[in-house]
Amino acid sequence: MLHALNNLGSVYVDCLKLDLAADCYINALKIRHTRAHQGLARDDKVAAYNEMTKLIEKAQNNASAYEKRSEYCERELTKADLEMVTRLDPLRVYPYRYRAAVLMDNHKEKEAIAELSRAIAFRADLHLLHLRAAFHEHIGDVLGALRDCRAALSVDPTTKRCWNSTACKTVRSCKLGI
Repeated sequence: MLHALNNLGSVYVDCLKLDLAADCYINALKIRHTRAHQGLARDDKVAAYNEMTKLIEKAQNNASAYEKRSEYCERELTKADLEMVTRLDPLRVYPYRYRAAVLMDNHKEKEAIAELSRAIAFRADLHLLHLRAAFHEHIGDVLGALRDCRAALSVDPTTKRCWNSTACKTVRSCKLGI
């Protein structure tokens, strides 16, 4: 419920209904319950999709509504919604991650890495860097994975995901002669 109220609040902000957005955010804070909207969407994805479609039609800046709606539809519609998100707001990173994952599912590893690289070019997002490092490792590009691990560590030196990556372990073992 908390997440749903936060999302609804974001859509109200896009519609310039700031009082309603504030009410959503305050109620979300009072409830302190997360992920309830996902449970509701599992019961009736069509209703969730239709509700988001109505909000898209009303919103002035509707990138967040398209992104939310993409969670309630099948892959082709999801891809179309996320393409629209990128057209409306190219700085949102989720569409790039999703497209990269689909490309990996289709065994198009280099295209997946290129998709992540487009997003990393404007935002050194920790999750994007970890994901691209994993993709580099998957194709055997240890140096590419290591570069991304180093970049992730420069963003957050406390991240453990990089220290445990195969690329980092390989470099450490070579340096230590293990």
